[in-house]
Parts: sequence; structure tokens; C-alpha cells
Amino acid sequence: MNKPLKFAVFGAGFWANYQISAWKEFDQVSLVAICDPDEDKANHLARKHNIPKVYTNAEDLFRTESLDFVDIISSIPSHAPLVHLAAKAGFHVICQKPMAEDFNTCKGMVDTCKEAGVKFFIHENFRFQTPIRACKTLIDEGKIGTPFKARLTFCSGFPVFDNQPALAELERFIISDLGVHVLDMARYLFGDVAHIYCQTQKINPKIKGEDVANTLLTMKCGVNCFVEVSYASQLEQETFPQTLMLLEGDQGSIRLDYNHKITLTQKGNGSESWVARPSEYPWADPDYALVHSSLVTCIENILNDLSGKRQAETTGEDNLKTMELVFLSYESAASNTVLKTR
Repeated sequence: MNKPLKFAVFGAGFWANYQISAWKEFDQVSLVAICDPDEDKANHLARKHNIPKVYTNAEDLFRTESLDFVDIISSIPSHAPLVHLAAKAGFHVICQKPMAEDFNTCKGMVDTCKEAGVKFFIHENFRFQTPIRACKTLIDEGKIGTPFKARLTFCSGFPVFDNQPALAELERFIISDLGVHVLDMARYLFGDVAHIYCQTQKINPKIKGEDVANTLLTMKCGVNCFVEVSYASQLEQETFPQTLMLLEGDQGSIRLDYNHKITLTQKGNGSESWVARPSEYPWADPDYALVHSSLVTCIENILNDLSGKRQAETTGEDNLKTMELVFLSYESAASNTVLKTR
């Protein structure tokens, strides 16, 4: 029987608690250490999840521990330094989205891991949500013929700043924090992007960054994909916001509504609806249940790669294409121009 893969977590904030809970669904891994500059936070999660060792200094951890991989769930500015330290130590790396604050830093992280011969993954979980996977299967099975148009919507007034107050201090907020998920989802559904045009707004006067973004993607496959994200919207849905979609093809359409309801309409066959219900976990926050379920599926996909079974979807190299869309979105909004991808 193979020994469990040993790993350490960097970061003891809001998401780390749930991501650690997701890792505990897999008995082929062993979490041996946690590191965070805030010792109280690190000790709290260590006690809650029975993590043997606590560190406040990353270099001390890398110097002391023998690991198979690390999971970086810390603040955005800390991502690149930690990735470089992990690669230098010879450990495979999983990093929370967004990868970094600019494209050159992102590319440097990918290149460093490649040169060190370690695997590099981004924990990009939205594409692993159960209803999103179900819609992708319908597209791949040809249920709507050839897609030509799509609308992906994530708009809400959910009080995200209550449990993650640091988000209010970001100079670049909604595209880098939330839009990155939906832009990656567009790539998952339809492949690479050829052109991008974006407009942003700031509605909430108490935050630094933008809280509304509308982006038009021209996919290389020919699909026109409209992505809209907002945390300034006042809508009737009171639960945690979900991604809503309308995917149109020459033979039908797929609509994803609230509460995971999928409606497939086919030319000449009418419509049918069903619910693509995600798995439920006792540790999940009810408001975030859909997202927390996708943490497990995302980890499983990465773990298959770490175990040598099959390549993960969200490698650093693949996610670099998503991060390019993030930075081009900001550039497009600032210049009010349509931009080409690399």
C-alpha cells in the first residue's frame, strides 16, 4: 500500500478552514504542518484539524519538513514568494487563485516550477461545480449542436466583505477575485479566447476596487461569450449567489438557473429540466455549499495528477491563460478597447 502524500498548508484564513476540511475527505494524504504569520490563527486551525506542527515562518517550515507537496491558501502577494520557495525545496505546489497580481509574476511562477521539475497547480474550483460539469457534458455530447452564443452571470449583493474584509482593500477586486472564476469557466466550456472587451464600475463607496465588470469574449471556436459579475446587485435571491448560464447552439440551448436547475431545449424535441445537485458535506457552510462541494472535486482532480493517474485540468500553465484574461480585462476597461490574446 502506498504511503500517504505528506503536505503542508500556508494560510489560516477563511478559505483555509474549508479547504483543509476538503483535503480530509481523502485518506491518501497527510497534513503535517500549517504556516501563517498570525500564530493564533494557525494554532486555532491546527487544534481544529489535528495538524501536528505550526509555523509562523515559511523558510523554517521548508528547512525542517520533508514533504510531497504544499497547498498555498494565503494572501495574493504571498503566492509568488511561497511558490518559489517550494519549487526550490523540490515540492510540488498547489496555489490558490488568483495566481498573482501581474502577468509577468504569474509566468515567472510557472517557469520556476518547470525549471525545478515540480508540478504546479492552481486551485480553481468553480469549473468543478456539479451543474457546470453537467452543462459541459451536454455540450460535448452535441445536445445543442454547434454553440454560437453564451451568457455567464454571477451577480449578487451577498455580503462577501463580512467574512473576507481584506477584499474591500483590493485596488483590483471583482475581476481578480470573482471574475477569474467565471473567465476560467468560459475557457472550460468553449476553449481559448481570441479577443476581449471589458467595462468596469465601482458602486460600493466603501471599497477600493471595482465591484461590477461586464466582459465580452470572442472565443477562438467562434462563440461570443458575455461574462457579467457583480457584488453590487440587489436581486430577489437571498442565498449565496450562483453562476447562471444560457448556452445557445444551432440545435438548442442549455439554461442553468438558481438551485442547480438545468433546462435543455432541443430543436424539435421541446424542453426538459432537472436538478444537478452537488454532493453535501457536514463541514460545509450552507451559504457556500455549492462552492465547498467543488473544493473536493477540484482536489480530487489535482490528487489524480500527483498520484500519476492523469493530468490535472488546472495546471499553472493552463491557468496562465485565464490570468491573461484577467489582466487584459483591466487593460481593456482602462483603454476602452478590444484586445487580442497572446
